[in-house]
Amino acid sequence: HYKNTRETMRAIRGMHLRRAIKYLENVSEKIEIVPFTRHKGDVGRHAQCKQKRVNEKAVSTQGRWPIKSAKLLLGLLKNAESNAEVKGLDIDALKIEHGQVNRAPKMRRRTYRAHGRINAYQSSPCHVEMILVESDVAVSGVDDETERKPKKVSQKKLARQRRERKD
Repeated sequence: HYKNTRETMRAIRGMHLRRAIKYLENVSEKIEIVPFTRHKGDVGRHAQCKQKRVNEKAVSTQGRWPIKSAKLLLGLLKNAESNAEVKGLDIDALKIEHGQVNRAPKMRRRTYRAHGRINAYQSSPCHVEMILVESDVAVSGVDDETERKPKKVSQKKLARQRRERKD
């Protein structure tokens, strides 16, 4: 399931290990959603997608809960966690720096149809690679007031504020 796995990997890339594990468990229980950004034909729209935001815009309005892909990536993350424990790394500081999903050669089978016809019956496997690094720097929000953009105010609200100042 290349397409689902690609979208799930995109959702967890950049997350800390503990958060990614929790996120994938939530996806399996349909508590959190995986927004689909590229392979989203015939993917339904869901309100949960609006929670995933980048630069104050929703990543996508379309999404699914790819349970098989979530469990596959969850197994990889747990394997990476145990590898890090053996190597003596700080598990709480691990972050998914790189994650990539590539198409693998299709496995070919055949299915038999009516009137003596035969159709292809192929699977879509994928290769998954993930790199986790220790990050000792905590991520913080914008602290400087100079870097923040001023909040947009509508013309109607500005007019109301002017009227209130006159009174």
